[in-house]
Amino acid sequence: MWGAPFSAQSRKLLLLGSGELGKEVIIEAQRLGVETVAVDRYNNAPAMGVAHRSHVIDMLDAESLKALIRLEKPDVIVPEIEAIATQALVELEQEGFLVIPTARATRLTMDREGIRRLAAEELGLPTAEYRFADSLEELHQAITELGTPCVVKPIMSSSGKGQSVCRKPEDAEDCWNTALEGARAKGTRVIVEAFVTFESEVTLLTVRSVDGTVFCPPIGHIQKDGDYVESWQPHQMNPGQLDEAQFIARTITDELGGLGIFGVELFLTNRGVLFSEVSPRPHDTGMVTMATQDLSQFALHVRSILGFPVQTVNLLTPGASATLKAVGNGQAFAVTGLKEALALPRTQVRVFGKPEVRPGRRMAITLSAAENVENARTTAKKAASMLKVEVYEDEQ
Repeated sequence: MWGAPFSAQSRKLLLLGSGELGKEVIIEAQRLGVETVAVDRYNNAPAMGVAHRSHVIDMLDAESLKALIRLEKPDVIVPEIEAIATQALVELEQEGFLVIPTARATRLTMDREGIRRLAAEELGLPTAEYRFADSLEELHQAITELGTPCVVKPIMSSSGKGQSVCRKPEDAEDCWNTALEGARAKGTRVIVEAFVTFESEVTLLTVRSVDGTVFCPPIGHIQKDGDYVESWQPHQMNPGQLDEAQFIARTITDELGGLGIFGVELFLTNRGVLFSEVSPRPHDTGMVTMATQDLSQFALHVRSILGFPVQTVNLLTPGASATLKAVGNGQAFAVTGLKEALALPRTQVRVFGKPEVRPGRRMAITLSAAENVENARTTAKKAASMLKVEVYEDEQ
């Protein structure tokens, strides 16, 4: 039974975190007639503009989160970000609410320590060597053991926030302060990773549905300061690398369980494929699938979490994405250059509709398709270079 939104027979999806990825999830859910509710910590978040209704709460406040979900009584709860009171989701799941993919998966993947220990120590997956530190003194010790350069990250953050490269021991204090400033919570624990010399970084989108597990063609990407700036699909991998990548992705996602799409991040190195991180939701680098696949990562996510079959994923064309990031601060701004960017062949633009800008905030992406990845990347980057975020003096 699949009724209309607001009817007694409707299916209701509640989204926790309403950014650009959540916006596309809401759109895909509405295409299937689902009633949608968008939740975030600030008003006018991107997904709120396309949802049936929205709420603004502190999602790290467990009592507020539980009260809202008990009020809405959604059929599925879909976390889109890490900054959520995950213990509240565990309790709600025990009450009978469906958390996507599971409350345990959401809790583990929010915490870099939890997911790294699960992958490396319990599942035996190959990763970079790592240490944890709770103080500047312990960070110095970890750097001594791992050597420099090494990477320092808060155990709870997203989109590269708080991440830095320690290039010499004297950088330790700066890296420590950067990690604390970028952490999602007030904790002081960091993960320190040995620097990996890699050939490329890859996202393997892994879909768990009632039909089993299927993989999207691998996505290559480039990050700057821990946040992606461009991605492309397909990324060329030899058969051995692809087998290793799919084994790692299947192993970690089978352990996490549940339904939906997972963004499994991997390093391709001269000593094999290494596991880096996993997100139990659509991945920012996977936005390229809106130009390349018959079903985007968002369509795949919604189909699978609603219990519909996902049997195959078809790549229709090579493609690429490139990001537009803001450089100023303010609520009075405009994205310019769309006419020029959209004049380029086989190119689309997604303007996210965020209500304010700050330096480094992702405001839009370009999507380009072409006969090969190289041409798609060139066009997507050219289109992105035509876009600008013009910031004006705030209106009084």
